[in-house]
Amino acid sequence: MSDIQEIGELLYRRRKTLGLSQQQVASANGISRVTLSRFENGKLPEIGIRKVMAICATLGLELTVKDASPRPTLQELINEREN
Repeated sequence: MSDIQEIGELLYRRRKTLGLSQQQVASANGISRVTLSRFENGKLPEIGIRKVMAICATLGLELTVKDASPRPTLQELINEREN
């Protein structure tokens, strides 16, 4: 799953938790319901960062940037599981 698909899924879950329709969120952000649906379902190839940030704000979320963490090695995963 790509990062954009994960973001779309998180936004979908948050929207459902808040009891908002796709149309309500889409209208609040100046996009079509179809665009929001495609984004939530990982079917939208690109969406502007400002739109993503606006949708997040509508849903009471914020988009943050952090240092990338290196992927754990197999041995690190095994050690973590044993602890």
